[in-house]
Amino acid sequence: MIYASSAEWRDAARKRVLLFGMSGLGKTHLAAMLRSAGGWFHYSVDYRIGTRYMGEFIADNFKREAMKVPFLRELLLSDSVYIASNITFDNLAPLSTYMGKPGNPEKGGLPFDEYLRRQEQHRVAEVAALTDTTRFIERAADIYGYDNFICDSGGSICEVVDPWNPSDPVMTELSEHLLLVWIKGSEDHTADLIRRFDRAPKPMYYQPHFLERMWGQYRADTGLVADQVDPDAFVRWTYAQALAHRQPRYQAMADGWGVTVTAEEVAQVRDSQGFNDLIATAIDRRA
Repeated sequence: MIYASSAEWRDAARKRVLLFGMSGLGKTHLAAMLRSAGGWFHYSVDYRIGTRYMGEFIADNFKREAMKVPFLRELLLSDSVYIASNITFDNLAPLSTYMGKPGNPEKGGLPFDEYLRRQEQHRVAEVAALTDTTRFIERAADIYGYDNFICDSGGSICEVVDPWNPSDPVMTELSEHLLLVWIKGSEDHTADLIRRFDRAPKPMYYQPHFLERMWGQYRADTGLVADQVDPDAFVRWTYAQALAHRQPRYQAMADGWGVTVTAEEVAQVRDSQGFNDLIATAIDRRA
């Protein structure tokens, strides 16, 4: 780790942290709090994916749908309108909408092969956005004068790295420049995340072999053919399985490459000093 002790962390002139864990446990909340307090550069991996690496895919999908509407089709063909996504740190809906969900096309579902194709686009984009982190650390200091840097990673980081491989290129690159911090949820948090996702299911990235297994198992359990599957029902069911699938991957990332804080501890942080204390405690706990 780049900080060998809590004292080294507290004394560091340039603090650099990457937060990882399931969405909804406080990564973006902490990053936004530090950004608002001043002195910290907030790098969002999901935002980078949606703008730099998948922005064209997203915009083309909007245009593809617009071309189905005669009024908009004429305007597009004459370059009379401009269509683009308005993705922000707090609103990643354009990216989620593009990723889509497999199943019944009458309910907005995608063919499973197309769904996997978009998943692969996301994997490539996420790896690129993660490896861009080092360059943004330099940019944040050189252009904007920020010494402190926080990377708000996506919940699927554990899907695009091999945390058990000590030579994993993405993990190696990140750990050489940032302190990796896992926000670990409890069983109560897991139940709450499932309830929240059930109210508003959204597309997510998963490893292809996991998705293929889930797709086959769900259809076998329900007796439905592909174009009968309710897209929301499938992603709700898959999300619950994914929490168990991801937990050991996050654990291995923390054990081999970083430190752990709990979601309960994160909820108590109110300012940058509280954040510094949180990380110091985590480093001492690991030591």
